[in-house]
Amino acid sequence: MTDNPAFLLVFAAAGILLSLGAELVIARALPRLGSLPDLKVRTTTAAVTGLLFGLLAWRFGSAPQLFAFLLLALVGVQLSRIDFTLHLLPNPLVLLLLSGGLLLLALAASLAPGWPQLFRALAGGAILFLSYLILGLFSPGSLGMGDVKLAAPLGMYLGYLGWGQVLYGGLLGFVVGGILTLLLLRVGNSGNTRETAHGPAMLSAALGVILFLN
Repeated sequence: MTDNPAFLLVFAAAGILLSLGAELVIARALPRLGSLPDLKVRTTTAAVTGLLFGLLAWRFGSAPQLFAFLLLALVGVQLSRIDFTLHLLPNPLVLLLLSGGLLLLALAASLAPGWPQLFRALAGGAILFLSYLILGLFSPGSLGMGDVKLAAPLGMYLGYLGWGQVLYGGLLGFVVGGILTLLLLRVGNSGNTRETAHGPAMLSAALGVILFLN
């Protein structure tokens, strides 16, 4: 961990700029998702991404795995935005999170070195994916295939840090999802729990565990 203010601010500013750039790239590369979101949404996602970049810089300091987790924050916020509004987790973004994260974690493992952590990451991704797949098959109304696919990169990131992170990250996703569903119902934004996006809950739980569970 590091508490160097300049270090944290640099990464927070980078998160804001990368968020704005990512939305431009997504709008051009995936036109089926629609045009750029409005200014309020873009400002919110940029602020959240900047905050997460700062927190991850505080959590990992100059450790080589930092950049892998920054990718998770950048793509994860965009996936949450898209899933919340369109109830869709685009395959290209999930694949980017999986392949890009694996590449960066492998690079970090080679520099540390940390090969056991990388092998645990692969196992964590497989375990969480299979767990979600089983749940999705037995309860198709509660989970979509996009959620099942997203479980693979999230399990990989959590597994890199430890088995406890895989367990708590996987379980807390459902807890956060339940809370978000109740909040949406209470404010009248959702009249059907089946339509509540689960991706943002999965990502929020995973990032929370990554940041605060050592």
